[in-house]
Amino acid sequence: MDPATAVVGMVMVSAIAYTIVSVTKLILGHRAIQKPAGSVGDARLERLEHAVDAIALEIERISEGQRFTTKLLSEQARQRDDAARQLPSHTPS
Repeated sequence: MDPATAVVGMVMVSAIAYTIVSVTKLILGHRAIQKPAGSVGDARLERLEHAVDAIALEIERISEGQRFTTKLLSEQARQRDDAARQLPSHTPS
């Protein structure tokens, strides 16, 4: 996999995650203002907040894995380039 492709993928996943979390918080904020929640509503809201936090945590873990993979791929590519430069040239002089 090309390191540039991995970086683009990581940025896309992060942008999507940020959008999902932002929209969810926006929706929850409007609903909380529009009608007061009872004890059942409070419990549901609490569970939803925990779910959103868990999703955000998992997306951060995925992003960290992608950053690590990108770093490894970049290092491998750099090592291959360095090794290719160190090979003797077989061109006639």
